[in-house]
Amino acid sequence: MTAASTALPAWLAALLLLAAAHSAPVLAARALGSRWAAPIDGGAILPDGERLFGAHKTWRGVLASLLLCALLAGLLGQSVGLGLIFAALAMSADLLTSGLKRRVHAPVGRELPLLDQIPEALLPLLVLHPALGIGWQTVWLLCGAFVVLDLMVLPLRHRQHPRRRGPT
Repeated sequence: MTAASTALPAWLAALLLLAAAHSAPVLAARALGSRWAAPIDGGAILPDGERLFGAHKTWRGVLASLLLCALLAGLLGQSVGLGLIFAALAMSADLLTSGLKRRVHAPVGRELPLLDQIPEALLPLLVLHPALGIGWQTVWLLCGAFVVLDLMVLPLRHRQHPRRRGPT
């Protein structure tokens, strides 16, 4: 372990990785506009008439999450591999919830509180809690904290760009 890894409590480092994984696609979309916004589902329409994931789920967003989490993990004294796995798990859960939202015909870009936060937080925390140095109780507390923090930021995200929900 390096000095950086002992500078922050393990729970805070895990929360920062979670925030990075969740915010990187949005930050990349704002910085790059429509550049490199290839949708993961390639525009595939399923028999229910809906896209598999939707236009907002892009390779750029996944790559942004992978890169930011890898960089942050390194800065926190963790392995870059841990950051990559963390982001991959968070983005996998995000894709799953996006697919579920398409199956219930939720409007594209509409956030469904709890469904949009819990899986994306819980999957990487549950799988990686030993490597992150946190216990089960901390996993649940961090998941709850992430939900609360993300719901608090939600109005700000929509106020800055009220109808704009471009690809992430």
